[in-house]
Amino acid sequence: MVGAGAVGAYMGALMARAGYDVTMHARGPHLRAMQEKGVRVISSDDDFVAHPRLVADLSDAGPMDVVFLCVKAHGLPPLVGQLAPVLGPDTAVVSTQNGIPWWYFQSDGGPLAGTRLERVDPGGVVSQAIEARRVIGSLIYFSTEISEPGVVRHNEGNRISLGEPDGTRTERIKKIAEALIASGLRAPVTTHLRNEIWVKILGNVAFNPISALTGATLAQMLTNQETTALVRNIMQETEALTEKLGVKMQVSIEQRMAGAAKVGEHKTSMLQDLEAGRPLELEAIVGAVLEVGERIGLPMPHTRTVYACTKLLAERRSAAAQKT
Repeated sequence: MVGAGAVGAYMGALMARAGYDVTMHARGPHLRAMQEKGVRVISSDDDFVAHPRLVADLSDAGPMDVVFLCVKAHGLPPLVGQLAPVLGPDTAVVSTQNGIPWWYFQSDGGPLAGTRLERVDPGGVVSQAIEARRVIGSLIYFSTEISEPGVVRHNEGNRISLGEPDGTRTERIKKIAEALIASGLRAPVTTHLRNEIWVKILGNVAFNPISALTGATLAQMLTNQETTALVRNIMQETEALTEKLGVKMQVSIEQRMAGAAKVGEHKTSMLQDLEAGRPLELEAIVGAVLEVGERIGLPMPHTRTVYACTKLLAERRSAAAQKT
């Protein structure tokens, strides 16, 4: 588990408890706490401590069968140069990032096949460090947080969807899914991961930046007439983009909005990051979508306006933090 924060520590602890040989890579107070006391996971119906192997430096880990990249998208470029020691001849690398992943167009046969997105793979550093043949995609559908160093609180959900970029069902992905299921997670293998990626983006590209700008929960955004209209406009621009890419959306915009409304008073991950003073996943979730729009020749004025305002907010927050 590379970058074993809330997501990686949760998955790693579950797998270690199930008897798998797990190594976690972490740093700082979180790493020291896990070294001293193990990894504690607290949920509504469970409370346990696991003791996986822990490393601060990936050069101490050795080659792995499977590497889960658990850092957020903006954390990948500065990290991938350190991955070589854990990559054996047949090591699979599972991406868990939100938004459009760096590998999306590597094995895609659509109009942008072979395209590298600068906003998620600046200068090609990620794709150069991780060969395309190693990549397995995933989508996380659970919520976890580090309540204190060494302690992960599991809030809701237990699903991680897995998919080969080319849509095949390989033996390696079946084995990874089996291990995750044996550890207590739901791990369906999909042959249509790209479609599922866009279903998740359809909500994130609208709800995340608007929530960061307004401080509103999902329910609050969708009970306000003006923000509901803005959400719908952004989703329509994104749906038009997927049509040009040849992706068939599995749900309608109205279904996606209704699903978000049912979640209720929930803060998006971007709003949570903003309130905690953490960097935002803005480029992977929104900027990369706009980059695809630029390359395909599709103007996305509503998306671009919200992106510009959120980017300015993030820059001002960052500048203020550096002064204090």
